[in-house]
Amino acid sequence: MKIHHLSCGTICPRFRRWLQGEGGIFARAEIACHCLLIETESSGLVLVDTGLGLQDMRNPVERMGPIRHLMKPVRDEALTAIRQVEALGFDARDVRHIVLTHLDFDHAGGLTDFPEAKVHLLAAEKDAALDPPTKDEKRRYRQLQWDHDPIWRSYTPEGEPWRGFDIVRELDGLPPEFLLLPMPGHSRGHTAVAVDTGAEGWLIHAGDAYFYRGEMEQPMTCTRGLRFFQKLVAVDHELRLANLERLRELRYGHDDVQVFCAHDPAELAALRG
Repeated sequence: MKIHHLSCGTICPRFRRWLQGEGGIFARAEIACHCLLIETESSGLVLVDTGLGLQDMRNPVERMGPIRHLMKPVRDEALTAIRQVEALGFDARDVRHIVLTHLDFDHAGGLTDFPEAKVHLLAAEKDAALDPPTKDEKRRYRQLQWDHDPIWRSYTPEGEPWRGFDIVRELDGLPPEFLLLPMPGHSRGHTAVAVDTGAEGWLIHAGDAYFYRGEMEQPMTCTRGLRFFQKLVAVDHELRLANLERLRELRYGHDDVQVFCAHDPAELAALRG
């Protein structure tokens, strides 16, 4: 198993110091869309999240809607997962599986670039995105990102718990090294994705369970801007905080676990290094 840490999109809202803790007040932040590309022996290439896709870069008005004005994503096709897969010498068809933390636009925009891949996610997330139960969720999800009719594989937690978490094992077509750790709150079906790397232990892609590296430190810290934003967009803020605490317990209770989120550029740089 070989793991590549990719940034599949860069989001640049204003108020950098408020969001990232450094830089000018009105300067633009640089927020990563941290995805994994994993080379497996038996299951081809596996993507964990897709970031922004080609169509997001080419048609931002339709694909992203009004939120593009706030987030100001960089429009560069070289940042998309498909272009980075190709740069490594692979083809879109080599990506046989996509495992999603959730279906927000900056995590699922690249689905259309891999139409033959199985798309693995929690059933609660798929249901909320395809048939949004609230007005906020109707605005949140971008239906165009899955209008190509993906090959969905949705799951509910079952079986033996793993380190205190109800989990999903046996993802269709994937080796047993892949687990889903449901962590709702940010969205209804948000999940972390755990990958057993062998000698280097477990790598936990926490998605949007948190946004800032200080939330995994002792004592816990977060910038005011990201603390406000996380509360604003959460479907259930109290549940999100409870799951964040469980994630911290996992991080500090096990020496063989490394945790990172989807949007902290310093975590991405450290893992690439």
